[in-house]
Amino acid sequence: MIIKDYKSMLKSEFKGYNFYKLFKDVLAGLAVAAVSLPLALAFGVASGADASAGLITAIIAGIVTGLLSGGSYQISGPTGTMTAVLITVAATYQMQGIFVACLLAGVIRLLAGIFKIGKIIQFIPRPVVVGFTSGIAFIIALGQLDNFFGTTSNGINVFEKITSYNTLGFSPNWQAVLCAVSVIIIMIAYPKKWNTKVPGSLISIIIVGLVSVVFNFDIARIGEIPRTLIHATRIDFSDISFDMIIKLMPSAFIVAALGMVETLLCGVSASNMKKEPFLANQELIGQGLGNIVMPFFGGVPSTAAIARTSVAIKSGGMTRLTSVFQSLWLILCMFLLAPIMAQLPLAALAGVLMMTAWRMNDWHSIKYYFKNKMWGAIAKFSITFAATLVFDLTVSIAIGIVFSLVLLVKRISKIEIEVSEVNNTIDGKKEKTVLIYITGALFFANSQTLINKINQLNKNYDKLILAMAGVVYMDISAGQLLLEFLKEEHSPDKRICFSNVARQKKVLKTTGIYDFLGEENFYQSVDKALVINA
Repeated sequence: MIIKDYKSMLKSEFKGYNFYKLFKDVLAGLAVAAVSLPLALAFGVASGADASAGLITAIIAGIVTGLLSGGSYQISGPTGTMTAVLITVAATYQMQGIFVACLLAGVIRLLAGIFKIGKIIQFIPRPVVVGFTSGIAFIIALGQLDNFFGTTSNGINVFEKITSYNTLGFSPNWQAVLCAVSVIIIMIAYPKKWNTKVPGSLISIIIVGLVSVVFNFDIARIGEIPRTLIHATRIDFSDISFDMIIKLMPSAFIVAALGMVETLLCGVSASNMKKEPFLANQELIGQGLGNIVMPFFGGVPSTAAIARTSVAIKSGGMTRLTSVFQSLWLILCMFLLAPIMAQLPLAALAGVLMMTAWRMNDWHSIKYYFKNKMWGAIAKFSITFAATLVFDLTVSIAIGIVFSLVLLVKRISKIEIEVSEVNNTIDGKKEKTVLIYITGALFFANSQTLINKINQLNKNYDKLILAMAGVVYMDISAGQLLLEFLKEEHSPDKRICFSNVARQKKVLKTTGIYDFLGEENFYQSVDKALVINA
């Protein structure tokens, strides 16, 4: 079915394809390459690899993932969300750890696409994603302090590196600081309308790089970029143990989950921009295969990125060949401009990453939560953000999800119970009826509340009607508790009946309530329950 949908998409996408559309794809690919180049170099360094690994990642992802994408517009490559995970992996397991995590994450994403379970990511609350992303952005920014200030630190995580300044000393290289700050200023001042043509990140590192070379700044630079698509350092199975694979599984799951979230959010957003369909499961398959292939070329994990994708759309990209042409332009840059790129200051890339980290934050959502005093969303965001800084990333997102579930259970456990009394005369006999209207979800966390409410009633009634029209969900625990109550309360001179139980009928039958009361005590509406005397 997935293959059939993919073929159908390609047929529609390339219908009427001609030289004019090809030319537009080539030009759009050039525009995307201009955005991808500085980001690929920066994220390659930030992930614990090197600039050439980032460039190779953008190239391979553009070709493999681009051709297998679930939309004509998706552009993939290394992104900031991955770097915080990868730099921790690299500190412990070096590059082979990154390659294993990338391969495992690729397999996870591939399986998610094949078994159509990608939508499970939608169950991660938005404030948790926003808080996690902000935490990662903060880690990325702090992780660039050495390159920004031209200093040296030790340690595995960011806080250990900062603490090491106490023993190693902190002596900034002001030439490096000048480079980094200049990049940030240029990117801030750069007109937004020009970004679709030539991105500010590219212009800023060109200007700063040129100045640093002309004035012979004594600062760290990118260094040699090999003119090859196959990195000298790539996955080597002889250096990989089963123990390493087991220990890297949590990191691989985080990389896969982050990639799926970013990819699917990008796909939905881009689909709305271009007014074209998006095949989420096909996209995950493409992402999975791309990341499985990546370690054999020496690349790092990749995912679809809204920055590159939006440029492709705004630049007039017609088909997925835009992604391929982006990669071809990057290959051209690799072979022609490698000596020039080697002279770019690491401080300039640090400036790009600082600005990227700032822009990674979903400021619109954060402002919305706080402005409207959405305390639940604020709590989820804040706890996830803090956990991302303090704990392992695997733990932090779990904390955010668990906290969200606790809030959800607390919120939905609130049920409304309204009691009213009706005095009827049926077949010449006066009858006192108590009506209990229940609204909300009835489950293990609140079912005792209902029982307590009933027990508080005046027991001098002839009929008790439980109106279930407002009950959106009922679980087995609530059913069992109700059955116990019914067995204690039921007597020949008192009738207990239910109305509007269409949604709860299965649970009522499973728990035995239906058989205990008999079908004659279940009514389609409150009106019928009131007037009919079985």
